[in-house]
Amino acid sequence: MSDPEPIATAREDGRATLTEAEGKRLLASAGVETTDFRVCVDADAAVEAAAAIGYPVVVKVASPEVTHKSDWAGGIGVAVGLDSPEAVRDAAAEILAAAEERGIAADVLVEEAMDVDRGTEVIVGGVRDPSFGPVVLTGLGGVFTEIFEDTTHRIAPIDHAEARSAIDELRAAELLYGYRGSDPADVDALAAAVVAVGDLVVGHPIAELDVNPLLTTADGVIALDALVVLEDV
Repeated sequence: MSDPEPIATAREDGRATLTEAEGKRLLASAGVETTDFRVCVDADAAVEAAAAIGYPVVVKVASPEVTHKSDWAGGIGVAVGLDSPEAVRDAAAEILAAAEERGIAADVLVEEAMDVDRGTEVIVGGVRDPSFGPVVLTGLGGVFTEIFEDTTHRIAPIDHAEARSAIDELRAAELLYGYRGSDPADVDALAAAVVAVGDLVVGHPIAELDVNPLLTTADGVIALDALVVLEDV
């Protein structure tokens, strides 16, 4: 089985890490919805992309050399809630200047801003464990991933029922089922994403795949970020 285009492109470039855009294209190929985004080479293109996507938008550094964007360059790697061409231009220019200063090749990614208060941020990930092989994990995502460490694990591949079981074992599962009057999340869509991530790790030379956060709402799930690291060849 040939690898999807994002993995093949990274291999051709001699890279082990996919860009966020490539990671999202990989997820989309497996049926996981992602935010609408554009990759831009300069500030002018970023402004055009923002107009096409619609305000507000998020602007991020886009480089395989930057895996933790929010911490990069003193926190300028991710700019959220931008609602004007001037704000987008300034954020993009700042990112590109910081990349040049650090001697790395980078573009900027412009994507639609999502209202995270509409749902629950979940992490769905996959790793290739040296003892167990492909493993898929599910847990509370966003800024809470490391604080609460509320995750469950399954050896992949898994089916829909196993994915639902892994979700229901989370201490935070109550948040997905309509906590204190909030709308219940589409847990079946979340389970489908868990299955898809497990299948990607099983079917391709992926050492690590993190979708964090995966926004889970009453209307489905949408990947807000993606990190993919390939196995060494």
